[in-house]
Amino acid sequence: VLLVCAGVFLASLMDAIAGGGGIISVPTYLIAFSGLPTYYALGTNKLSSTMGTTVATVRYARSGFIPWQQALLCVLFALAGSSLGAKLALTIPTRTFSILMLVILPLTACYLLRSQGLTQEREPYPFRKTLLISLPIALVLGVYDGFYGPGTGTFLLLLLTGVAHLPLNQAAGLTKAINLATNVAALTVFLRSGVSDLSLGLVAGCFGIAGNYLGSKLFVNKGAKWTKPLIVTVLVIFFCKVCYELVTGG
Repeated sequence: VLLVCAGVFLASLMDAIAGGGGIISVPTYLIAFSGLPTYYALGTNKLSSTMGTTVATVRYARSGFIPWQQALLCVLFALAGSSLGAKLALTIPTRTFSILMLVILPLTACYLLRSQGLTQEREPYPFRKTLLISLPIALVLGVYDGFYGPGTGTFLLLLLTGVAHLPLNQAAGLTKAINLATNVAALTVFLRSGVSDLSLGLVAGCFGIAGNYLGSKLFVNKGAKWTKPLIVTVLVIFFCKVCYELVTGG
């Protein structure tokens, strides 16, 4: 329990600022649930992460960071993509996607280190153009989330700022709204299937709430100062995780 609570707090703190919290929390649950089916770890993680993400989303909404006109449509596209991604997961080996990540992650890190997109806002597009770019991003990342998942929030944040030219605070708010919707959808499936440890998930969720609250507070106050280093950290951890899984077959 102590291991899970500490891992969930750290993951939630990171997730609220830069996304990618699942890269830490899921392995933490897998260690705690050693010997049990993986879906118990995933279901319990989804419970605690949904609780924490709800707090971050509410905080961003109260700060005026969520562009609701875009968010509602983006959520629908992300949910449709997540459903499609889950179906693809039944036909395409995860290992194929892991190999693809070995190329995507270093390129993403290089782009982030060279780009000023997070520290220097780009010229915003008109609303219609922003929406037309944001919807495919939500759809594609929804497919990714349903099929593979880790780092979805990080990739959303990077694409919404770099491609859709959203200001960082709005991109973060939109990312949280999308993440919350997909988390609730997945959690509903896990709860109906009875594969979530409710007692552990609720206790860990309290630490997730604390991590997300602190992380969202740091983001509101510090913005890109914290975001860029944490995204680089997420990408490095993710890359190491993918390499480990490919080598060990885990």
